[in-house]
Amino acid sequence: MAQRIVKILLPESHASEVAEVLKGQELVGYWQEERDGGQSVVSVLTESEQVESLMDLLKRLFSHVEGFRMVVLPVEASLPDAKEKDPLVLAPKSALGRGSDQRISREELYADVVDGTRFSPVYMIMISLSTVVAAIGLLRNNVAVVIGAMVIAPMLGPNVALALSSTLADLKLGRESMRTFSLGVLISLCIGFLAGLVMDVDPSVPEIATRTEISMFDIVLALAAGTAGVMAFTTGASSAVIGVMVAVALLPPLVVSGMLAGAGYWELALGALLLFACNVISVNLAGVTTFILRGIRPMTWWEEDRAVKAKRLAIVFWSLLLCALIAVVLLRGRL
Repeated sequence: MAQRIVKILLPESHASEVAEVLKGQELVGYWQEERDGGQSVVSVLTESEQVESLMDLLKRLFSHVEGFRMVVLPVEASLPDAKEKDPLVLAPKSALGRGSDQRISREELYADVVDGTRFSPVYMIMISLSTVVAAIGLLRNNVAVVIGAMVIAPMLGPNVALALSSTLADLKLGRESMRTFSLGVLISLCIGFLAGLVMDVDPSVPEIATRTEISMFDIVLALAAGTAGVMAFTTGASSAVIGVMVAVALLPPLVVSGMLAGAGYWELALGALLLFACNVISVNLAGVTTFILRGIRPMTWWEEDRAVKAKRLAIVFWSLLLCALIAVVLLRGRL
């Protein structure tokens, strides 16, 4: 697992108190840096899975101190190895709670996820371009072009943020992620609809036809995509490739629905839209479940109480929606 440096900024008069707290913790090492203006910086080198517990501890002890702030920085490498004799101040083992194995801290995860919830001109452009590229690939039955559209489709961020908002009972994050994702969906549908109006859409083309029906394989794909997307975020790994997988589950059926509606194939368009909805539900259900299994939870007990209720509600809500959609699909198949 990677390491992190946690920089603790606070008045110099409290630096010794921080040092006393750190002496009792299981860390790679720590050191103090002097700054002008009576401010002090204590830098802590620790494993990534320890960051959340350390920050929670320091926040409880020093959040009331004016000027207190913590900053987390990634570490590319550090020498000597932590198992060797380290010239830094090595701290003895302690009761500091060990974080979930192979997981970054709650604060790092939150910062990464929030970046994907912003509805910006860049987001609009990327959604628009990915929709245009996907439409061309679908119409030409070109799998490589469709995959290329997935590379630039920013579908992962809002869905992971929505799952995280349910896990932490964060209403603001939930609203922002829903707003960004909904506007992205609207943009993609409108562009697809316009493409269906001006282009010759053949619903028998394999790349289009396969997105008008739902199978168990599609549900499994979406569940796997949601799980992989959350795993990528929680480990701090690059989510670019996982984002492509999530986009594969979401963008093509959405574009197909818009194009078929624009071309007048309303029933087929509804089938593609149902596939998109099923994939959204599956991705979010898998996301919330994975966050729970990875031990993502709020810091305080009163937030934890709300979060437990929110997680249960989210699991029940997405599960019921998925069952309802499967029932609708089965009913449509019999009619």
